[in-house]
Amino acid sequence: MGIIEGIISTLWLMIPIYLPNPGAVLFGGGTPMDFGKKFWDGRRVLGKGKTWRGFIGGGFLGFAFGIFQNFIARYLPQAWFPVFAWDWRVAVPLILLMAYSSIFGDSVGSFTKRRLGIQSGGRAFLIDQLMFVVISWLFLYLLFPAWFLAHFWNVVSVATVFILTPFIHRGVNILAYKLGYKDVPW
Repeated sequence: MGIIEGIISTLWLMIPIYLPNPGAVLFGGGTPMDFGKKFWDGRRVLGKGKTWRGFIGGGFLGFAFGIFQNFIARYLPQAWFPVFAWDWRVAVPLILLMAYSSIFGDSVGSFTKRRLGIQSGGRAFLIDQLMFVVISWLFLYLLFPAWFLAHFWNVVSVATVFILTPFIHRGVNILAYKLGYKDVPW
């Protein structure tokens, strides 16, 4: 596989991991995931920005789009737009895991930021941009190891994700800020 094909196929497969976090902003509001509770350190567990509606809606958006991708990829060049899995009994739990582990990873990032004394909406370089990817990849490796190793564990994929994700994350946040969905552009 060439470098350009590798970059495009990696980004294609990352969409169900990338979409839940901006989806959570769109669907957010309502009951906070931490129910307003504080951790033993006196700070909120997650903060006001992590809500159940955002978690469920964002995860569902990533899952639904991944299912759509898996369907249309069957009619596209596989080198550029691979199918997640030809068997839907594998594709559905795989894509579900990708979407919800991503949004869970973002919540782990918020938990970490609160422990570091960073308020909701505050910046935390790399935690904000990559924690959701690291957590997703960890779950994929643990539950779908052969799939993970075949699709993401190569130099092109790792470099693509760890170099481009911070820029993608920043661009999406700036857009959400300009459209009025976020209070801060990060």
